[in-house]
Amino acid sequence: MHYHRAMTIHDRAQWEVLVSAWLRDFAVAGTFLTRLPFRPTPPVDMAELGPAARVFPLIGLVVGISGGGALWLAGQAGLQPMACAIIGLAATVWITSALHEDGLADFVDGIGARDRTRRLAIMRDSRIGAFGVLALIFSIGLKAALLAGFAGSGLMAVALIGAAAASRGVMPVLMFALTPARADGLGRDAGRPTTLEMGTAAAFSITILFILFDWQPTLLALALALISTTVLGWLAQRRLGGYTGDVLGAAQQVAEVCILIAAGAYAV
Repeated sequence: MHYHRAMTIHDRAQWEVLVSAWLRDFAVAGTFLTRLPFRPTPPVDMAELGPAARVFPLIGLVVGISGGGALWLAGQAGLQPMACAIIGLAATVWITSALHEDGLADFVDGIGARDRTRRLAIMRDSRIGAFGVLALIFSIGLKAALLAGFAGSGLMAVALIGAAAASRGVMPVLMFALTPARADGLGRDAGRPTTLEMGTAAAFSITILFILFDWQPTLLALALALISTTVLGWLAQRRLGGYTGDVLGAAQQVAEVCILIAAGAYAV
């Protein structure tokens, strides 16, 4: 009896440690990826971001639900589909402080420069160039148009939730596969997720898509997201020598568009 009781106490302690670790990772990821009031104790250190990458899709789920909820409410108010889509996207941008959109703009601005040093310098510059502006116009415009093509605000909201969540699973893949392009900055300080942590993030993304979408758009979404992430990762390695925070943001945005394209291809 005493042995059984000791084992029960031990198992409970292990369970509490496990839950605490997951909650800590969720708070760490939420602090870096959103403006929501996560206040983990002790304060977050940048080195915790790599291990916390396993929950990036779950943070994306929170972002997507918030944006999808705003979109659905706009639909219930009788607004036109395009207006609903823009409202939903605006909510996701506000929650994330346009973190990934900024990464996409910086990446597009810098990747075409003459040499690696100049490319990294442009990407670090807070100013935005013509190519960055155009990339954001095309990206947000395409997402809004794709969302507006769904029949009803409910399907639009589901598509936005799935895309926001699953697209954040590509960032841990790049963090695992590539090396940081700079000797300082997010890439170096965040650390590298382990194979298990990267795989967990990918599993979350795949599971979310299969729950929210039919199997055909899910398979197409996964294929397109994998292709886009591979191409972008290859480009980052070739032109920058690895990844930066802007590369991760660009990968997320491109994957999000790809997932919406896949969902829209099967929309009725």
